[in-house]
Amino acid sequence: MIRRSPAGPSSPRAAASPTGVGAGAVLVAVLALSACSAFSTNARLAQTEASGDGVLRIGMLLDNTGASAFLNEAQQAAVELAIQQANAAGGHKGRPIEFLQPSVTSDTGAAARQLVAAKADVVIGPTDSSRAPAAIDVLDKAKTVLISPANLDPALSGYRSDGYYFRTAPSETAEGAALVNVAKSKDATSVAVLRQKGTYGQDLGDAVATAAKAAGLAEKGSGEFTGHDARAAAAAAQAAGAGAVVVVARDDAQAVLAQVHDASVPGSKILLADAAVAQYGTGLAGGALDGASGLVPGLFPSAAFETEILRQSPGLKDMTFAAEAYDAAALAILAAGEAQDDAGTSIASHLIGVSGGTASGAATLKGSGPRTKCTALADCLGLESKGKPIDYDGQSGPIAFDANGDITTANFTVMSYGADNRSHQAGTQTVAR
Repeated sequence: MIRRSPAGPSSPRAAASPTGVGAGAVLVAVLALSACSAFSTNARLAQTEASGDGVLRIGMLLDNTGASAFLNEAQQAAVELAIQQANAAGGHKGRPIEFLQPSVTSDTGAAARQLVAAKADVVIGPTDSSRAPAAIDVLDKAKTVLISPANLDPALSGYRSDGYYFRTAPSETAEGAALVNVAKSKDATSVAVLRQKGTYGQDLGDAVATAAKAAGLAEKGSGEFTGHDARAAAAAAQAAGAGAVVVVARDDAQAVLAQVHDASVPGSKILLADAAVAQYGTGLAGGALDGASGLVPGLFPSAAFETEILRQSPGLKDMTFAAEAYDAAALAILAAGEAQDDAGTSIASHLIGVSGGTASGAATLKGSGPRTKCTALADCLGLESKGKPIDYDGQSGPIAFDANGDITTANFTVMSYGADNRSHQAGTQTVAR
């Protein structure tokens, strides 16, 4: 099976800036400014009329550079696959769906303006949560839908997009609940949350603490640490007798875990948040992670999907966010099909419906009755061609967008570590709200 990488240094959350102000802190400041004025509209819930030009155009924001560049290929291959499958099934209203070839850049604002000029109706991306606002600010004015397959920052749920922003990846709020579920499955009755100082550690650490309280687990020995200096915090957690020790660290995770081990925390107690999941091997002392568990957002692609992706991109070595990118494109195509219109306004107003969401006011087909579950894009398009409303459950699992454009069923892959400090797939966790 092709591996799905841990987030690690290529996390969809941006690293803190040299000044120590994290991307999340900047986003919170922008949100505060946005909150000063009321949302003028929510395109997700609007009733619309056809206004497109008859050609459905899909573009992408590929924002991964340097060590993160590998994330681009799987996402692009997945989007191209969805478009090819849809075109083989007749395209949009009998015309081929156009794919706007992307360029790689971290300047998502400039890239979004280029896509608007190219008449994109839907844009898939970006990966990095901190780069989403710049794209949203451009695309919502153009009434162009933006669907990210990778944004995890919970603050984006409240960012003003006028209803044109969606994401097929779960937010970190859901990850907190999933980590607590794993702790409970290991019979832990208490947790310690070790947070690395910074926005990522604070946000996800708080989500774990909140979920633990809601689940009836006591919080014992939690603490914050700076950089990789986690030994004192880990020793306090061990001394407090916490049944599970959740490590929320993005930077220098290997050094952090070495110090957790030096503090005599057994591997069987350790739970790793997504950014710390990696194949450590001999980089850690033998057995340091024996019995540990970790979470990776999303599900591993099915064998059939991997085969299709490899036909599209034979040299592909990593499937990270491929399923979520494919589902983003598929949902956009299905929303346009249900609306019988390629305009962004129409697509935005039908995305909740075709995803199986039930937000009050979401567009429906008049007199259409209940929706039919479907999982293959071609089958879903076939149902739509017969006038049947569909509920698409994709490669990443059920989606069911809410009024904020967030998925309401979040799926995670559980990774388990052996004495060799290497992880393997051990199951899944689903968090519904």
